[in-house]
Amino acid sequence: MTNQGPASADLGSPRVAIVYGAPTEAEAMTPAGAILTRFGVAYEQREISPYRAPRALQEWISALEARGIEVVLAGGGVNASIAGFVAAHTPLPVVGVPLPGGSVGGLEALLAMTQMPAGVPVAVVGLGHATNAAVLAVQILAVGDPELRSRLVAFKEEFERAAGS
Repeated sequence: MTNQGPASADLGSPRVAIVYGAPTEAEAMTPAGAILTRFGVAYEQREISPYRAPRALQEWISALEARGIEVVLAGGGVNASIAGFVAAHTPLPVVGVPLPGGSVGGLEALLAMTQMPAGVPVAVVGLGHATNAAVLAVQILAVGDPELRSRLVAFKEEFERAAGS
């Protein structure tokens, strides 16, 4: 399944890809799309299993850069290997989102994503924190995008005000 977020089609070509390995993980990754849309960053979303469709996943990964993707958000619970699989096959930054589930509530996903071998880095956010993954993607993109950087600064200031500081 491939689709763009509801408002993402109006934002131009996708710069971020959101991928996960099972339909049950789609809902947990929804907050990432909401954050990207809030920042005006177009994204694509794909469900593709590294176990059931490894060749299809490899083909999808190999076309990311040609489609203008700059950052990949990879969500996985039992499919925690998806983040490492993506990171092993692209030079793009990959942010792993360990998702709750499995026999120990997602802890195995968190540990799997943080224990990648040297040369296959995966940045990992907290368990179930798709929102933070999207904010990190925006921070990565904002390094070379002054307009996005100013929206990010405003977001951080708003966040601070909301916290009562």
